[in-house]
Amino acid sequence: MSLYIAALNSGSNGNCYYIGTQQEAVLIDAGISCRETERRMMRMGLPLRNVKAIFITHEHTDHTRGAEVLSRKYGIPVYITEATYRSSRINLESQALMSFKAGMPVDIGNLRVNPFPKLHDASEPHSFTVSTNGLTAGVFTDLGTACEHVIHHLSQCHAAFLEANYDERMLENGRYPVYLKRRIRGMEGHLSNDQALDLFITHRSPWMQLLVLSHLSAENNHPQLVHDLFSRHANGTKIVVASRYEETEVFCIPGF
Repeated sequence: MSLYIAALNSGSNGNCYYIGTQQEAVLIDAGISCRETERRMMRMGLPLRNVKAIFITHEHTDHTRGAEVLSRKYGIPVYITEATYRSSRINLESQALMSFKAGMPVDIGNLRVNPFPKLHDASEPHSFTVSTNGLTAGVFTDLGTACEHVIHHLSQCHAAFLEANYDERMLENGRYPVYLKRRIRGMEGHLSNDQALDLFITHRSPWMQLLVLSHLSAENNHPQLVHDLFSRHANGTKIVVASRYEETEVFCIPGF
């Protein structure tokens, strides 16, 4: 059984990641509108009826914007921690509101979703890996630093969405105010290209097939820059840069 993954959108204007099989899938975050989610999944040939759950990493609107309408329209349960839900702007129907806890896997059909905590400036931020039939894909974005949980789960992945938010020189020389530069660079901010590259080189699994570089800053990074940087160290891993303007193709991670 193969694993199919795609980024519907990735960036401060909205984040949404698809992971699943031919029969069932989950969305990690729903940060674009329901209508735009529908359009992009249709273009990718992915039926929304296959989406069996939405998992929310944290309450920022670029990760939650479409969750409420998607859930109501398609009857999709939304997995979100209590603290994140209280801090969010979404209002879910009671039957759709589901909770999770770090270290306690959630089974969605044949998919096993593993939540783990991360460092980010939010109420109770988590990231996730999704596994089936010996294959694992993970979403590693909105990271202030690569904590032990991130390192452990990345080292298990056959495919991953990994944040490469900013280039250090572009951020330093850019127009952002000092307080915002400090927030981005902070322990609960975002990963730079160099931090993400070090994480990739040092802790990727020997069987990693695909790395989708994600959550690039529009102001302080450039897709070609980060693609070239990681390609020099790919060693057989396919390198893709997710867009803040359109969906990626659907990538197939073949089963054994």
